[in-house]
Amino acid sequence: MDKKELRSRIRAQKRAMSEAEIAQKSERLGQLFAASSLYRQAKTIYGYLPYNQEVRTVPMLERALRDGKRVAVPKVVGEEMIFIYLDDLNAVEKGYAGIPEPIANGPVADDPHALVLMPGLAFDPQGHRIGYGGGFYDRFLAAQPEHPTLALCYDFQLLPHLETDSFDIPVDCVLWA
Repeated sequence: MDKKELRSRIRAQKRAMSEAEIAQKSERLGQLFAASSLYRQAKTIYGYLPYNQEVRTVPMLERALRDGKRVAVPKVVGEEMIFIYLDDLNAVEKGYAGIPEPIANGPVADDPHALVLMPGLAFDPQGHRIGYGGGFYDRFLAAQPEHPTLALCYDFQLLPHLETDSFDIPVDCVLWA
């Protein structure tokens, strides 16, 4: 199955989820995330704000703030993605492709070792990832390779093996529920 067909299939499975399923799986993923060594070691989390049926990350980012971690979320500027520090996760508006982004243009996050939460449509146990097709995270990580990375996904998004391209950067850890 090629990437386009796989993206279509996974999107359909996500659209079929009820809000209750999303909430239940997101809560479980939040528990797994908070228990992970990558989370415990991180001083800063570069998270993302959920769009459509993505894992509900806001409670996880709120917990990170309560745990004394800095939190930043992405903002698309031209062809680039930058991370903006946020203390108020409600200070957002629809941005690139309708995805929630910070209203402010700063302060720009600057922790080269921040844990990056990776969104995506499909993953495999080796950390290979198929994203949404924009390449923003691959370009960001190619320019800043020191970041540890972690993906959160629903069980049907974890496949035994994914064919990826040479420019696709795998994640360090995949958690699923």
